This record gives sequence, C-alpha cells and structure tokens, in this order.
Amino acid sequence: MDLIYWKDMERTGIVLTGLVVGLLSLFQLSIITVVSTVSLAVMCCTISVRIYYQVLYILSWGDGVHPFKSYLDLDISFSGEQADLYMQKAIIMTLSAFDTLKRLLFVGNLFESLKFLVLMYLVTYLGDLCNGLTLLIIGVIAIFSLPLFYRQRQEHVDSFISKIQTHVDNVKDTFQRLAQGGGPPPDPTPGGAKPKNQ
Repeated sequence: MDLIYWKDMERTGIVLTGLVVGLLSLFQLSIITVVSTVSLAVMCCTISVRIYYQVLYILSWGDGVHPFKSYLDLDISFSGEQADLYMQKAIIMTLSAFDTLKRLLFVGNLFESLKFLVLMYLVTYLGDLCNGLTLLIIGVIAIFSLPLFYRQRQEHVDSFISKIQTHVDNVKDTFQRLAQGGGPPPDPTPGGAKPKNQ
C-alpha cells in the first residue's frame, strides 16, 4: 500500500519503472529471456556490492555488516493457521468463480446471462484493438495512479460514481420490467402502501 500511494516516491518510481519496462520488453522478447536477463542483472549488482563490502571489511574500512541484511532478515513465512486460512480463501474464491460462470453459461438467470453475452461481445472488439499484454501494462499503471487520484479527489469521484450508479440502476430496472412482461414501475412507497384518496 505504501508503494501504491507513493509514500516513498523513489522506491515506487523504481518499482513502477521496472514493471513497465519489463512488460514492454515482452513485446520483443520471450518471458524466459526477460526473466533470465533481469536475474543476471540483479545478481551482478548484488554480488558486486557484497564483494565491495567484504573488501572494505578486510581493509578495516567497514564494519562487516552484510549490505542486504535487512532483506535477508525479512520474515515472509506463514504460520500453519495463516496458510490454512489463505488456502481456504483461495478455494472459496475459485469455487465461487466456477459457480458464477456455470450459472452464466447455462442461463441460470436470463438477464444476467444476457449481460454476460453483451460483455463478451464487447470484449471481442477490445481484443481487436489490443492484446492481453497491453491491458496488463495499462492495469499496472492504473494500480499506481488511480488510488492516489481517488484519495486526492474522493468527494468528486464518489459523486460522479453515485450518478452513474443511479443511471445504471434505472436501466437495469427498465430491462427487468421488460423481461417480466413490461409491468408498471415498482411503487416507491415503503411497503407498497398507497395513500388513501381524500
């Protein structure tokens, strides 16, 4: 989250630049070539720094502290309970996705399946315009820009989204009424009670 919200601009800039450059290189090179080249570059840097610090220690110009000690001491392990929890969440999300896809493909709800059909039709046009790698690059840039933009313009964005949501809900209600036979619009009065005529 600190990277996404640019709390350390230097680190975020390095990560974002590395990700974008790495993804752009996949347009010309295979993923195996990119991964191996990046690994070689990182290893050359880390080994050079490690040897440099070791030489300084031998010459009594340094304290002999490992230059990457903070990274080596970083704890990235999970306890058994945490691993079980994450595994359960992954299984639940996977089964939920398959269940949703099953209901969409086999028309469990006609309206939802029609929306999925329209979405897939629009995706075919998107596939003609760009490939998955382009969308991945756009997604990476969006991850590093949209959260910060939302935090700075939260009120305006929320107001705009609420207006769009209102229009979308109105359109959905219209289509649902048409699918049910074109009945009258639902009564906005709570409980459906009608005021008595005087």
